[in-house]
Amino acid sequence: MGKLSVEALDVAKKTVLLRVDFNVPLENGAVADDTRIRAALPTIQYLTQAKAKVVLVSHLGRPKGSPKPELTLRPVAERLAELLEAPVAFCSQTVGQEAVEHAGKLPPGGVLLLENVRFYPEEEKNDPEFAASLARLAECFVSDAFGTVHRAHASTTGVAAHFPQAACGFLIARELEFLGQTLSRPKRPFVAVLGGAKVSDKIGVIQALLKRADTLLIGGAMAYTFLKAQGNPIGDSLLDAEHIDLAKTLLADAPRMGKSILMPIDHRVASEISPDASAEVCGRDIPDGKIGLDIGPKTALSYAQSIKRAKLIVWNGPMGMFELPAFEEGTMTVAEAMAESGGTTIIGGGDSVAAVNKAGLADRISHISTGGGASLKFLEGQKLPGIEALTDA
Repeated sequence: MGKLSVEALDVAKKTVLLRVDFNVPLENGAVADDTRIRAALPTIQYLTQAKAKVVLVSHLGRPKGSPKPELTLRPVAERLAELLEAPVAFCSQTVGQEAVEHAGKLPPGGVLLLENVRFYPEEEKNDPEFAASLARLAECFVSDAFGTVHRAHASTTGVAAHFPQAACGFLIARELEFLGQTLSRPKRPFVAVLGGAKVSDKIGVIQALLKRADTLLIGGAMAYTFLKAQGNPIGDSLLDAEHIDLAKTLLADAPRMGKSILMPIDHRVASEISPDASAEVCGRDIPDGKIGLDIGPKTALSYAQSIKRAKLIVWNGPMGMFELPAFEEGTMTVAEAMAESGGTTIIGGGDSVAAVNKAGLADRISHISTGGGASLKFLEGQKLPGIEALTDA
């Protein structure tokens, strides 16, 4: 998976087009969460210190190919300037004469943020001429937006073809280093913790990880589909009925492959989903009229023990409806076990990341992926267009 690093490029006094992921939440015209901006800082600061002229391109939200004032990147430029403690120029265009002029005025070490690239329908169509227009703004191209590399867009894929070399920034390099461990020579025991709502959302990653991991720990609402496939009553819990047969197949395949799929042996349930609902604990079988909303205490303890014995742990998807305090314990127990593990711990997916942040344990995880969809595709073993477009190391 080795790709050419930004450190291998001669960038001094050259204009560098840097694709970043500044798709951040805005509230009242200001950045509400700057996590993704901070994630790009190491690459931006490396380039500015190397006296490159840095032209940043990003998307924000889903404007569907036309300008939306509420999705402008101008507030992001303001927050980035605060974080860099240096001026950040902003251009209200992404391509065209105004963008060319703004890029041409940059001094060595200067930073320019272009307007939301998805204001242009050509971006998501990977239009060749639009990609060429982006490329005309710079002499070098660096990609550091891992959250977008599973999409073949003009600013992630098409533009790379217009440069002799296309490099990755430090964020993508770190993603490839850690997620790559799951694909080649993983440390063992290798445990995968999978949660979330539907089996259908995770078919590819379950099938892929069943081949590579030693043990799969299943939680979240999708566990009820697996339990139903085993013939267990699940009460009124969420059921992905279309995929019961697939769940049966996966459960049958695991022992033949020498793998283990562990399922909840108890649950936290309620009669309804509401912030005021109180949790009741039941065994493996969920009674009629009850909804499974979290793994139970015995399951959480068992899963934690498996995690702590592992040398490599990948976690994608919460164990229950952790947004409600009565049903957060299973997810929090997994987060704590990840933090206490002596192995390499990798977390992908927005909900799992949110849970670890809620638990205050993010700084004790080996790697937290910045790309939910991209990390899932990577774990499935799929080729990512935005990575394939980069020059091999």
